[in-house]
Amino acid sequence: MLNSIARGSVSKVTDPVGRTLLRWGLSPDLVTVIGTVGAVAASISLFGTGHLFWGTMAVTAFVFFDLFDGAMARARGFGTDFGLVLDASCDRIADGALFGALTYYSFVLKHDPWLGAACLIILVAGQVISYVKARADSVDLRIGGALAERAERNVLGLVGAGLAGLGLKIALPICLWLLAAACLVTVVQRLVQVRNAAKAKGQFGPTQPSGTPGHGPATGRQR
Repeated sequence: MLNSIARGSVSKVTDPVGRTLLRWGLSPDLVTVIGTVGAVAASISLFGTGHLFWGTMAVTAFVFFDLFDGAMARARGFGTDFGLVLDASCDRIADGALFGALTYYSFVLKHDPWLGAACLIILVAGQVISYVKARADSVDLRIGGALAERAERNVLGLVGAGLAGLGLKIALPICLWLLAAACLVTVVQRLVQVRNAAKAKGQFGPTQPSGTPGHGPATGRQR
């Protein structure tokens, strides 16, 4: 949801930076990898050791790399299929590191199983949300925005961690449980969107032969 609202405003800032990075000889793929490695390292070394405020600052800085690679592709005038897959894969890795580190912090450092449970819900549901969207796109089912997309998950998670790092301890459980609930709602929302898109294409007739798209091969479902 935030993606569609903020895209125009953010591009006014990121596009000039993207052009500068291209002039320096960097590639969008390299920037993607640098941002992901930095986000993973910051999540593990800072969130995983209880330094919530500095972890928030560091991860937020590396999140901008995910904006710059797209700006670089636009400035170059083209992107690549590999770049799209690499970017999506690195997003999943960075998200997993962020909420995985918060899960470790909750269970091991805070000894708070309820907070850890919220992190696990976000971690799993967030991957499902992204997978459903990607799988729908792969079978040409176009679905719109959703309640808790990647931007919302990162913003709310980082805001909660940052405020907790500044001493407002209650902010982290509030933000994480709100986000966990939103993620569960979004999983259902995504599946409803996919069903509606499939229905609009006439894929819910009286019968369908086995092995047709949307039902997996006759020998079993894709894992």
